Order: sequence, then structure tokens, then C-alpha cells
Amino acid sequence: MPFQPIQSDRVSDAVTRQIEQLILRGILRPGDRLPSERDLAERLGVSRPSLREAIADLQERGLLLSKAGSGIFVTDLLTSAFSDPLIALFSRHDEAVFDYLSLRRDMEGLAAERAAQHATDTDLQVIDTIFAKMEAASQKRNPEEEAYIDADFHLAIVEASHNVMMLHMMRALYGLLREGVFYNRSVMFKQRTTRDALLDQHRAINVALQARDAMGARAAVEAHLTFVEEALFADRTAEAQTEVAKLRLAREQG
Repeated sequence: MPFQPIQSDRVSDAVTRQIEQLILRGILRPGDRLPSERDLAERLGVSRPSLREAIADLQERGLLLSKAGSGIFVTDLLTSAFSDPLIALFSRHDEAVFDYLSLRRDMEGLAAERAAQHATDTDLQVIDTIFAKMEAASQKRNPEEEAYIDADFHLAIVEASHNVMMLHMMRALYGLLREGVFYNRSVMFKQRTTRDALLDQHRAINVALQARDAMGARAAVEAHLTFVEEALFADRTAEAQTEVAKLRLAREQG
């Protein structure tokens, strides 16, 4: 007969599965530092040798990374969905920028729809809390802080959709955005009217999500990203026209 006796899982295997699930669900994120060995063993209620065995397994599989004198971290490689040559190619061509925004509009629209349907009350509270931070940051007029919170807001929506494949794909895309591969996000905050419009758009997304209005949330996200696309196109056009005007000025002055 093909059946084998059922054996109890080793403690280290149970530890491994728990850490894997935390990474998979986006609770442990790339770059996060794990608690000290003693603290983590106490939290998990396991022996330190069992914990070490689990950590070694996760390190061998590239999910965790040990940094001498610093501790154990979730590896940043989890965000490296694209090769360096491809990233460099993205950064040199506007076509990639607008294809990126088109992909975001499709994926985040779906994520918002799913979040309105499947998010827990706590998920929605997280999104609302981040939006409150966005409102506060808007008053400070700090483009870098605003852009960082903006990314957190959108990722919180993806997390609230409870689709782990979508979560890790979008996290990789946002990693490139935060590194300035696709465009400099400070462009979006050049004018007060743009800043206010962006805040209103995020407010509309939050209101729809809090009301669990799936279609409304999707439409609000799509409208927001269409606005971003049009603003970037206008900025690129203005830059090109300025360069032409500079050449004309140089000719006249020459």
C-alpha cells in the first residue's frame, strides 16, 4: 500500500512555515530585521537550537540574510523582480513609464475593487490611518515625504485585496518607483493645484473603500492614475518645448 505513517512535524519546520507565511502575506517585508534570537525563541515558544535550524534553512533558500553585527533580515532580493539591464532600459525610455502607469491602473483598479469586497475592518483602518498621514504631510509640503506616504497608501490597498501574488508583484514595481527608475515623483508636487488635486483623489479612493463601494473604489483609482499619466505627459512635453526654446534663444543671442 502507498500509505506511510504520519509523523509529527519537527519544531523547526513549524517555525519555518510561520516565518514563510509572514513573508508571503507581506507582514514581514524586505529589509525588516528579525528580533534577536533569544527574543524570537521566547515569542515562538521554541528552543534556540530549533530556531537556529529554521533560520539556517530560510537563509539557505534566500529568504533571510545574516548581516554581521546587525542581525537577521528579510532579504531585499524579494523586490528584485527585474534584472539590472532591464531596469536600466526602463529608465531610459518614456515608453516604459507610460506602460508602467497603464499596468498600475489595471492592477490597482482590480486591487481596490477586491479590497472593498474582501478587506477586514482592520485593513480599512490601516488605509484610513495612512490617508490621515497623507493629509498631514500635505500641509508640510515636503515632496519626498508625500511621495513615500503615497506609495504606502497604494500598497496598503493591494495588501487589503488579500492576493499574495498581486502583493509581491506590485511591491516589486513600487520598489523601482521609489528608486526613481520610472520617474521623479516630486514632479507631481510642483504646483499647489496638483498637490491639492492628488490629495482629493486619494480622499475619494479612501471614501469609496471605507464605504466598501467596489466599483467606486476601482473608478477612483483609475481616475487618479489617469491624472498622473496626463500630468507626466504634460511635464515631458513642457521639458521638450523648453529645450527647443533654449536653442532658439541661443541662436538669437549668437
